[in-house]
Amino acid sequence: MNTNTNSVKRPALAAAGAPLALLLIFAATLVPFFMAGSAWARDAYPYVFSAGAAGLLAVRLFTPYQGRDFRLKRLHRIESWIAIIFCAGAFFLFYNDGLQLRDWLAFTLAGAALQIFTSIAIPMREARLAKERNK
Repeated sequence: MNTNTNSVKRPALAAAGAPLALLLIFAATLVPFFMAGSAWARDAYPYVFSAGAAGLLAVRLFTPYQGRDFRLKRLHRIESWIAIIFCAGAFFLFYNDGLQLRDWLAFTLAGAALQIFTSIAIPMREARLAKERNK
């Protein structure tokens, strides 16, 4: 019988959907810097970025944390806010026709920094809880 209430096995939607959405966001973020000469890439990257942001938001909202640890709950809630930050960045891609990189790029960098933080902090917290439980 599994009495582990803090370690959460990610649902299939979160395990496959979140990395796919983050890859779409990453690929679309690279386009203005490396494929600026390609007309089809310039036209498509706002839609690819928006699809990734919307997909990440859907994954984060439909796979909430079910455990009892408040710190892990807070970290998972930050992940939901990350998806909202990426959606705000997607808005700025279409506002003013994406002519200025600074607005959407600022939101993208903020979301990426928080994503890096949570991707390190969540496994560390889960490992610490597992270690405390095994004592």
